[in-house]
Amino acid sequence: MTHEFFVDMTCEGCSGAVTRVLKKLDVKFDIDLPNKKVFIESDKDTDVLLETLKKTGKTVTYIGPK
Repeated sequence: MTHEFFVDMTCEGCSGAVTRVLKKLDVKFDIDLPNKKVFIESDKDTDVLLETLKKTGKTVTYIGPK
């Protein structure tokens, strides 16, 4: 299942932070920096994904399944 999140990323450094935290979860993901979106393919609970993304210090919002 693919989940779509809004993450308030403004630069490559921001997307790099997202990449670092998601690699620890061992999930497939795609970052759309211009639109500030992150797509995560995972069976993990949405709350786990949300809390992991929040570790970047960025504003994160769960948009829904894609």
